[in-house]
Amino acid sequence: MLLTINGRPHDVHVEPFESLASTLRERLQMLGTKVGCDRGECGTCTVLLDDVPVYSCLVLTRSCEGRRIRTIEGVATANELHPVQRAFVTHDAVQCGYCTPGQVMSAIALLEQHALPSDDEIRRSMSGNLCRCGCYPKIHAAVKSVAAAAVEANDDR
Repeated sequence: MLLTINGRPHDVHVEPFESLASTLRERLQMLGTKVGCDRGECGTCTVLLDDVPVYSCLVLTRSCEGRRIRTIEGVATANELHPVQRAFVTHDAVQCGYCTPGQVMSAIALLEQHALPSDDEIRRSMSGNLCRCGCYPKIHAAVKSVAAAAVEANDDR
């Protein structure tokens, strides 16, 4: 089957009940997508499917043919981190880092849908991603700073 991941085609054989997380990690060696609970409770495996955040451990790979999949590997360019990734570093929103790829993907989806989300929208959008280290205030600050910087950049134009 043909999958479009991070804008590139990948021809891959998958089993009928194989999860997207398994395909990404085991068949395509895209190890940025983590698997924590493997039952849709922690959010570490969050990827964007047609720009919507999904738990890839719950999505069957076969349902993804013809759809756009974006993983953490497709977020930065060769020379530059994505603004959300930079903000996570700046705000020290990474401790052990295990949840970070899923957190970043959820934040990107939120900011692409809402340029200036409220505190409640940030909390609601990020609530599906658990952080065992308790970095929630720093993650919230990072997301908020990216939104504020984007608004400021638009005001300067």
